[in-house]
Amino acid sequence: MPSMSDENEDKLLIVAPAWIGDMIISQALYITLKEQRPNIKIDVLAPKSTLGLATRMPQINHCIEQPLQHGELKLHSRYQQAKRLRKKHYSQAIILPNSFKSALTPWWAHIKKRTGWLGEQRYLLLNDIRKLDKQQYISLQERYIALGLPNHANLPDNLAKPELRVSADNLNNCLIKLNLTQDHRPIIALCPGAAYGSAKRWPIEYFIKIATHFLQQNYQVWLFGSIKEQVLANDIQTATANTCFNLTGKTSLLDAIDLLSIATLAICNDSGLMHIAAAVNIPVIALYGSSSPYYTPPLTTKASILQLNYDCIPCFKRECALQAEQYLRCLKHLTPDMVITASEKLLT
Repeated sequence: MPSMSDENEDKLLIVAPAWIGDMIISQALYITLKEQRPNIKIDVLAPKSTLGLATRMPQINHCIEQPLQHGELKLHSRYQQAKRLRKKHYSQAIILPNSFKSALTPWWAHIKKRTGWLGEQRYLLLNDIRKLDKQQYISLQERYIALGLPNHANLPDNLAKPELRVSADNLNNCLIKLNLTQDHRPIIALCPGAAYGSAKRWPIEYFIKIATHFLQQNYQVWLFGSIKEQVLANDIQTATANTCFNLTGKTSLLDAIDLLSIATLAICNDSGLMHIAAAVNIPVIALYGSSSPYYTPPLTTKASILQLNYDCIPCFKRECALQAEQYLRCLKHLTPDMVITASEKLLT
């Protein structure tokens, strides 16, 4: 049986997002919670795809894997996990995703206070229901932080920003394993992928031009991404005579955190790696196409955000809906020269 003190503890369960970038942004909430409630213990429930990131967030007490893939319902699995979570005696759950299924586990776990934004007919599952004013809370960072405050409370004057821990030991192991060197040449990190869709991916021929430019300036160029980005990285390698370091598909998320931390500059699409680069406090050039830098910006003071001013932006589509010469104009008209100019400002 749990002790009386266990039941009276301020213990919080966060149902975390499944997207890498959203998970990193959610750390702003955890930092705020610890500032507002210093004795709170925060556990995070997340899928395997993002759970590892929580281990680099010192505000997290315990990481719990949600044994489901993104989008899976699997009611029986959710119910069985909820029964196990009842023993934790959480005082509150904050559900960050807006889906119906994400609120099921806290409800089945009998958590007394269940907080989340109104959506997908969650009236029964939530008892601290917030109605989202998208004009008041424009960014995802603001929306997450607001859920950790009393309803209708003002946001802090200075919003918390993600700060991922870097492991020096893992960094050294990665450098050895991948045959990378920290010589006198600074490192440019290129992140050409974006899991959401092609409407967020800067043309690969532009990344080739950027890689060529920095190689000529005596920089190392490291290519980051998952196994899905290997085709993109291979195109860059072919065009640059294999003079970049191709890390796509060779690193875990935790490896990427540590390796990005020693880069001089990261050039990224709006992607999970962009948010990782921002959270390890290196200069970032963030390339935006279909998405909005007002909604999910890189949360760092060292970012240069590049986006063109077309009336179709942001459309938030995975694939561009325009045809002929207007197809993907939001990214095609964002030229390598613009990126080089922005890079020079960040590197001086």
